Amino acid sequence: MTDMNRDIAGLDPEMTAMAEVAGSDAEAVKAAREEIAPKKTLLDVRDISMVFGGLRAVSNVNMHIDEGELVGLIGPNGAGKTTAFNMITGVYTPTEGEIWFDGVKTSGKKSYQVTQLGMARTFQNIRLFNELTVLDNVKIAFNMHVGYNLAQAILRVKSYFTSEDTITEQAMELLKLFNLDKYADSLAKNLPYGEQRRLEIARALATKPKLLLLDEPAAGMNPQETKELMHMIQWLRDNFKIAILLIEHDMGLVMGVCQRLYVLEYGICIANGTPDEIKSNKRVIKAYLGGEGDD
Repeated sequence: MTDMNRDIAGLDPEMTAMAEVAGSDAEAVKAAREEIAPKKTLLDVRDISMVFGGLRAVSNVNMHIDEGELVGLIGPNGAGKTTAFNMITGVYTPTEGEIWFDGVKTSGKKSYQVTQLGMARTFQNIRLFNELTVLDNVKIAFNMHVGYNLAQAILRVKSYFTSEDTITEQAMELLKLFNLDKYADSLAKNLPYGEQRRLEIARALATKPKLLLLDEPAAGMNPQETKELMHMIQWLRDNFKIAILLIEHDMGLVMGVCQRLYVLEYGICIANGTPDEIKSNKRVIKAYLGGEGDD
């Protein structure tokens, strides 16, 4: 038994068994450890509500997302999904309740402060800098990671040029991953719709998030584009090692990629569970999927 296996075997009987099966295969042992290790809660939403005048748009919603988890938020139009997104990302401050992200209370913080902590989002309606190039749209999202200050930028010292070269290289790498590098010098407004969606996601990833929130990314896409998006979302989670919270009306997409789902109706969370559990939930069927449920 290798030293690694001895260390793992000393943890508990279940790990001992896995170490024996893995033998000297370090990768298998590592995978066994990761599978058993408890996941850390990344996002913890505690009883949040949002009231606009006399309208209670979201009421006492609770939610949690673990590291590396892919979670969906679904519900009919007007259910409060985007309002919940806006509270989580700092656009709105909850009227009631608290939001904690990676151990830090974020309810009450500004959007840029939430982003600095490691949360990024896209929007239902694409929001790009249309008059900037594709490359500049991604580079601008690296602003939190620059290696120079304002004075150094004005004086054009060496650290400014070094940092800018690094940012340009990293931005191009992201564009290549999304097959957008050929559009690097094109204006963002001239991209086809599907490529604009991919650019918005690439820009969000440039902030180096721990949690990525996608607000109806399949909106306006045809079935083939939606299928490609489903594979891309899974690829994002696996390759960037991030958690994802997804709002989407395309039930095939949501059921195909999400590990867990939360369902909102009139601002209230009426169900949460695995896709199979949600499919068979009578209240969800009645409220959202179009079937008949109990009165």
